[in-house]
Amino acid sequence: MPVPVNELTRLPLLAGLPQVTLGHLAQHATERTFAKREVVLQKGGDGLSFCFLLDGRLQGVDFTADGREVGLYFVGAGDYFGDLSVIDSQPQPVYVTAVSRSRVIFVPRDLIRPILFAHPKVAEILCTGLSLRLRQVSGQRRILGLANPLQRVCAQLELLFVKTAEGKVQVPNAPTHQEIAIMINASRETVTRVFQFLQSRGIVERNGNNINVEDASFLEDVAAGRRQPD
Repeated sequence: MPVPVNELTRLPLLAGLPQVTLGHLAQHATERTFAKREVVLQKGGDGLSFCFLLDGRLQGVDFTADGREVGLYFVGAGDYFGDLSVIDSQPQPVYVTAVSRSRVIFVPRDLIRPILFAHPKVAEILCTGLSLRLRQVSGQRRILGLANPLQRVCAQLELLFVKTAEGKVQVPNAPTHQEIAIMINASRETVTRVFQFLQSRGIVERNGNNINVEDASFLEDVAAGRRQPD
């Protein structure tokens, strides 16, 4: 069944395309819902689709030689993924799994690939997204080299927090302790203990699905090794 055109118009990468182009993509796109922990893209897959997340949350993951799961990046609502295989026609480099119930649109590679390069604004957004992904992966690699779990949790939160319109610092749609654990190579129990410490000191505070960061400088200083907790 074709995907409604209005679903595509709210995706930042496609929003500037002509209506006729969006209509053509919608006719050939498919939508699928994934349960929590279900694999959306398989590592080594043929990459026949360019994917968009409509609702939910996904995580790019891989496994070490000894079988430990390592989180690499998150995919939020409105974001695209599976782009590397569409661009270079090589196998999918990592697994992408659902960390909550998620709705995903799949657009055939042969249909969307020419569009990605024919429209300068789309190509610009795509290049900016690739640069951001490279920086995220580089940041994750740096985190894994930090000395202790407190440093790693602080550095991970630093990567995720944003400034709100009111000037406050927040981690929107914050990952669970388990999701953070596989990002920083620690156990969920260890991450929970770190959060208990940070909350007891008033550094962070849970606010529904978000985390309010009350003392961003503390997180930054600990992550950089400039400060040791008392």
